[in-house]
Amino acid sequence: MLNFKVAQKILDINGTLVGGKMGELPTVLIGSIFQKKHYIVSDPIKGDFDHKIAKDLLKKEKELSASTGNPRIIDVVAETSEAMLKYLQFILENTEEPFLVDSPLAKVRMSAVRFLAKHGVLKRAIYNSIEPHFSQEELDCLAENGVKNVVLMALAAQYLKPVDKLKLLLGEEDGDKPGLIARVKEIGVENILIDPGVLDIPSNSWTTKAIWEIKDKIGYPTGCAPSNALYTWLKRKKMPSPQFQACGAAVFALPVYYGADFLLYGPLQNADWVYPAIAAADAMIAYAGKLAGTKPLLKEHPLYKIL
Repeated sequence: MLNFKVAQKILDINGTLVGGKMGELPTVLIGSIFQKKHYIVSDPIKGDFDHKIAKDLLKKEKELSASTGNPRIIDVVAETSEAMLKYLQFILENTEEPFLVDSPLAKVRMSAVRFLAKHGVLKRAIYNSIEPHFSQEELDCLAENGVKNVVLMALAAQYLKPVDKLKLLLGEEDGDKPGLIARVKEIGVENILIDPGVLDIPSNSWTTKAIWEIKDKIGYPTGCAPSNALYTWLKRKKMPSPQFQACGAAVFALPVYYGADFLLYGPLQNADWVYPAIAAADAMIAYAGKLAGTKPLLKEHPLYKIL
């Protein structure tokens, strides 16, 4: 269960390593900030937010990352271009790690790309994401500005089962339409992260299976955002702490046990329970990896910090 059939790619995104065999590298954890209804944001249109609380959240997460050995990437979410530029300026000034350029609107993501390219800091950014129904304008923007890091969202209505995800990524065997991987490689993207998508709590199991199959067949760093399912789960509204966190830890850990290289874990304030939970999972996987001859590549791996 610990070995994949093909060699596993390891990406270096501005100093953060993502990918590899199970047990080689710790899971990269991605927390969201400035997302819709985030309590620190007072005006999501203009991008007004509480700078002090934002700094405190980022500082706490960085401490947890250091204590567990799980690297972090910051998910910067914005509703408008005006807000996105304010958020990015803040992240650039207060952090050193890579970050996702994230918005439900492609035009907002594209404005961020142009801003980052203009200021020469695009190497820290990961475009989130290119979906099956992307526009040519979006691809042209990435190409013209030299975007190298991209998340591919392998999710569409007719591609829900794990076996279908590879068709989205590689193209149909009996068709002439290239898959998502070929399309972004054509425009110069070098670092590709794959997210099979999570719709709800039950489908997290299908996503987990898809993660294993994608890594087993093409070896690309793959992960997902089970937080999307967790926070749309109706039963959570009736669930107090710590029951919610316990359920959340189980939902988040499942993809990790099947090889997920990264997880989007939701609001940054979740870091205090997510990091220890995933670090414990990583440590057990790495210890089991000894049976398969796999050695952790980093001295700060959770195997050495948690066990």
